Amino acid sequence: MRQRPTRPNQPAQPPPPFNAQSARRLRTALDMGPEHVAYGLRVSYGLPYITPDLVVAWERGQLSPSDSELAALAGVLWCSPGELIGKPRTLREHRIARGLAPEDIARSAGLELLAYLHMEEHNSWRGNDRQSAALAELLRLSLPDFISVTGREGKLTELLRSAASTRWQAYVRPVGKVVPLDRRLLEDSLQQLHQDYQGQMVASLSWGDGTAANESSDLGRDFLDRIVDHFWAAVQDNTE
Repeated sequence: MRQRPTRPNQPAQPPPPFNAQSARRLRTALDMGPEHVAYGLRVSYGLPYITPDLVVAWERGQLSPSDSELAALAGVLWCSPGELIGKPRTLREHRIARGLAPEDIARSAGLELLAYLHMEEHNSWRGNDRQSAALAELLRLSLPDFISVTGREGKLTELLRSAASTRWQAYVRPVGKVVPLDRRLLEDSLQQLHQDYQGQMVASLSWGDGTAANESSDLGRDFLDRIVDHFWAAVQDNTE
């Protein structure tokens, strides 16, 4: 996707993931043309360079709006910024999706603004438990999103791969230090994860043809590549 060149005095930050189809759908639902959106962005939000052609380029996925442009576009389209972006992946993208400024996060979490901006720039959360709880509440993070945003997903992946392929019981406590879940729920979920992985490996080996070993290896590798998704699915299954 082409991106707008960085303007003078504008931080060199990649644009948030933009849902072009959603932007077009919302505009059409309001019976607005690209020219109406461009006019609103120029007059109401002080963006004099916005043209109908630029709005169309956004909607075609040829360009992506910057943080400030996306927030203004949400205002013109009477929606939240979260309705105009794809699934947030980083701390910064979750903040943008909630329509919050960095100052809002820093103040609520009790952080110096520069310290928070450094965390956001490197997508590396370093807050304590109280600050992490404030972050999760302010951004309305699900537990999977919280684990991802706070940089714990890599460690979780490593532990889950070992739990699935060896003795899951040995990983209850280590995983519990990364994911704040009830111990019984965690035990049930890790046991299910282990059983699903081992069951898949055994089933593929029982096919009995010459490619069984290769198929088993491929399936096992695919399962481990998506181990975090499988884990959250197991947690969901055992929560119901």
